[in-house]
Amino acid sequence: MRRPSVISCLLLCLALAAHGRTRPHYGGTLRIETAGDPWQLPDGIARQLVLDTLTAIGDTGAAQPALALRWSSQNDSHRWQFTLRPGVHFTDGDPLTSDAVATALTSACSAAHAPCPWRTVRPVGDAVVFVSDSPVPDLPELLAQSPFAIARQDSTGAVIGTGPFRVTGFVNGALTFTANDDCWAGRPFLDSIELRPHRTVRDQGLDLSVGRADIVEVPPDLLRDSEQQHLAVLQSRPVDLLALAIVPTGPFAAREMRQAAALAVDRSALYNVIFQKQGEITASLLPQWISGDSFLFPSDRALDRARVLRGGANSPLLLLAVDNSGSAMNLATMDLAAQRIALNLHEAGFNVQTTAVRGSASLLLRLIPVEAATPRAALDEMAARLALNNMAQNGSVTRTDPAAVWQAEQGMLDNEAVVPLLWLPRAWAAGERVRDLRLSATGQPLWADVSLEGAK
Repeated sequence: MRRPSVISCLLLCLALAAHGRTRPHYGGTLRIETAGDPWQLPDGIARQLVLDTLTAIGDTGAAQPALALRWSSQNDSHRWQFTLRPGVHFTDGDPLTSDAVATALTSACSAAHAPCPWRTVRPVGDAVVFVSDSPVPDLPELLAQSPFAIARQDSTGAVIGTGPFRVTGFVNGALTFTANDDCWAGRPFLDSIELRPHRTVRDQGLDLSVGRADIVEVPPDLLRDSEQQHLAVLQSRPVDLLALAIVPTGPFAAREMRQAAALAVDRSALYNVIFQKQGEITASLLPQWISGDSFLFPSDRALDRARVLRGGANSPLLLLAVDNSGSAMNLATMDLAAQRIALNLHEAGFNVQTTAVRGSASLLLRLIPVEAATPRAALDEMAARLALNNMAQNGSVTRTDPAAVWQAEQGMLDNEAVVPLLWLPRAWAAGERVRDLRLSATGQPLWADVSLEGAK
């Protein structure tokens, strides 16, 4: 009669022991290695560690309070007011004010990235007010994007923010970040982070295997190999769009020529061979998990139709370049994908050659991340980043219902200036001492939640 109770006690002890091993500990230095620029827009890791946005994207894809506690819209979403969270300070001790927020967002609009979806932003007491020429019903979701993070520069020119970490050093190619003890969201578990950027995928893997790195990037084409090596890999949903951008001038001034190029590309070969069946084949600007209607956009190759549309005239030499700036993707993998696409286009009668000089290229293979997680916000984001007729700034989608979003997406693709190919996941491999590594809804690691086993 005593045996069940003994077993119960044993199980309880084991459960408590397991809990003790996995409970987060404060302290320690996390070593991260990446391939890209840590300050690269839109989502470099340094920006994630140091800066905050007015809103954040929750697990459901909806906007949640961050530096802004609440918000409201007027005049059919032409005017928005965001009230700031009280008591927030930059890491140099200066308070977060509405003037500082308005200045930071005005600077963001002046930077060389996608246009801002508002006309003016100004401080009003403890709030900032946005005014736009067109309705922006998804502004709370758009403000969660990293280009709109609130940043300042200190007297030395260093970037400072209100985030969980602050930059404290740069030695031997490594950035050091120290925990912000007074962070409005609470102190992170880690004491510090050492970030080594511009590391090749091969070097990252070697450093992880010998214990010189704790977390490294895993490109989608290496996910299967990582699983076979039994690495602890955390993988996101498909959040990076591999797309072929076509310059709609010169050889591709006629829409028929752009359409021929789009129909000639063999997405299945890219998916099956080069990217090892990771992600999803697409002809849509949005992944299936966001829109639910990606399958409505035909993605099959139609080589005969491409040849008819191209016609029989001799093709001039066309250059195809690769842009994977700030990405974890292997440059060699992107080059291989570009060569495969060049071969596809050659089969349709185009004379295509790959090049490393982007400025002279008529075709550009790009990898574009999505940070929004609701259909309308994600579509406006992609339209802005791809410069699709400046639609995002001019109010591409005036309603949020699925039919309106689908029609707007279809309209953006009608020009054939962008050919979506694959939606790819992001992934990270972690060493044995890493605990509580989680990803946001759009694939970003939640660094403030990470802890280290045995940290003191």
